[in-house]
Amino acid sequence: MLPAIPDLRQLRYFVTVAEEKHFGRAAARLSMTQPPLSQAIRALEETLGVQLFARTKRSVELTPVGADLLPEVQRLLAGAEGLRPLAQSLARGEAGALSLAFVSTADYGLLPLLLRDFGARYPRVRLELTEATSDVQVDELVAGRIDAGLVIAPVPSRHAAQLSWLPIAREPLVIAMSTDTAARVAASGGGGGGGGGDPHAEWLDTPVSLRELADAPLVIFPRRLAPGFYDIIMDCYGVAGLQPRVGQEAIQMQTIVSLVSAGMGVALVPQSLRNLRRTGVVYRPLSESVPAIETGLVWRTAKVSPVLAGFIEIVRAHAASADAQAARVP
Repeated sequence: MLPAIPDLRQLRYFVTVAEEKHFGRAAARLSMTQPPLSQAIRALEETLGVQLFARTKRSVELTPVGADLLPEVQRLLAGAEGLRPLAQSLARGEAGALSLAFVSTADYGLLPLLLRDFGARYPRVRLELTEATSDVQVDELVAGRIDAGLVIAPVPSRHAAQLSWLPIAREPLVIAMSTDTAARVAASGGGGGGGGGDPHAEWLDTPVSLRELADAPLVIFPRRLAPGFYDIIMDCYGVAGLQPRVGQEAIQMQTIVSLVSAGMGVALVPQSLRNLRRTGVVYRPLSESVPAIETGLVWRTAKVSPVLAGFIEIVRAHAASADAQAARVP
């Protein structure tokens, strides 16, 4: 019984005969004798159910079908020849795809740096990026729908056996307020007297106390999305002896900042969110001692592809650089 599809050897024979237009020259080029070459071409024609060459005693010409088929076969052979280097690139993590999710806060500090370095080192890797909250990312990871995620600590303990965690950056919380609120605090001498600079500036170094903003509603995300982060924010109020009044809830940090700009309240956000410049919003450090927010990479321990291993290596380098920089700060 004839094979259902031709093999690559037959296809190479077909291309060589088509290029030489002579069985003898094609056989010499292929380092074989003419009879087995002719037999292989006939077997190919029988497999395909078409005549590829019009033969006479003096010439060999492609039939119209053969002429139309030739460029398709050439492309197929080129693709087959590329399989070995492609497989080696995939094994080295230099090609393939990486599905990465990230929390919105990472988009304003950590994520662009990681993507820049990863893209420079692995330009052939296709990145599939998705913005998602920490809880959604963990669920997607466990289900195998993404390769890794940039999340805010902590990772749920129930998944500790399945997931690996690499802390990357720690940053303090700052308070985001509307320019009207900033002007009010400045007029009352908040943050060290005299107003502490232009209240409409996007960032003021002069700290402000949560007590000065105790009457402002808190704009925050629902606790179910990131309970650890939510509790840290609430603890900041508790340490200051305050009970926050939640005014609005929103899922994304961009939305939270937009609500702040509209005068709907204040928000405690990671310091990197200062890079989200929004008209009508001022960011200021807190005078209270606040815990750092930790962002890191999480992935399935048992599923580390070569591409993911390369990304983890870059993340480790960034984490080491952040640790070294933090150690230099007095």
